[in-house]
Amino acid sequence: MKLLRVGDAGAERPALLDADGTLRDLSGLVTDIDGDLLADEFALDRIRAAAGAGVLPALADAGVRVGPPVARVGKVVCIGLNYHDHAAETGAATPAEPVVFLKAADTVVGPDDTVLVPRGSVKTDWEVELAIVVGRTARYVGEDEDALAYVAGYAVSHDVSEREFQLERGGTWDKGKNCETFNPLGPWLVTRDEVPDPQALSLRLWVNGELKQDGSTAGQIFSVAEVVRYVSRFMTLYPGDVINTGTPAGVAMGQAEPKPYLREGDVVELEVSGLGRQRQVLKGA
Repeated sequence: MKLLRVGDAGAERPALLDADGTLRDLSGLVTDIDGDLLADEFALDRIRAAAGAGVLPALADAGVRVGPPVARVGKVVCIGLNYHDHAAETGAATPAEPVVFLKAADTVVGPDDTVLVPRGSVKTDWEVELAIVVGRTARYVGEDEDALAYVAGYAVSHDVSEREFQLERGGTWDKGKNCETFNPLGPWLVTRDEVPDPQALSLRLWVNGELKQDGSTAGQIFSVAEVVRYVSRFMTLYPGDVINTGTPAGVAMGQAEPKPYLREGDVVELEVSGLGRQRQVLKGA
């Protein structure tokens, strides 16, 4: 299923995109798409049954805003330097273990919402990523367990980063990762059953119509299953949590001088195969 939330910010309603591309209203079945829903297999089965029976009312989609596909995200866990080509372009050694950092949940916005260039920023950068959405509480997931069973589904994520704040201002990466609007998510949460192999997805990103990133999750250093297992050793993952799994080569930081960092007025478009497409216009904060 392709689950999404539509409407004004803070007033989104749950919806489903059916196989014919028609937007269907779920508000008669569920109150929202959040961790509680994703953890409830019976609720998801009711949605599937209603969709199959053709009883869900259509929603007008002309001009409707699409919000983040998951409400009340608990935490956003990010994996840095998780593609061989991206590590190489930044001059970093291949990590022996996943690089883990956190983004605040309030950085999450809709897939087509405005992205704000922070005041004083000169190195705002782009990163198309595959996002994992957790569906079951995961703690200390064992090597003999099916780590993907803890995944509710997947989404497109844009891990916007300010490189000067991240790398040149002291401390950890947090300063460059947590500016407002720095994590567009969606348009859809695509349930796990529709993504048989998360290591076979293409990722692309364009800036002002020019292709900048063109990669595949096959290039990840640590697979989706490995990431779930690893992160669960250090923190408990709850339904509705999000894990950004890293970006392939092609970011501004990895390009020749003068590096083409984002500016007000730029347009960024990005997609992951089967998971939908985003488009953001950048404005000054």
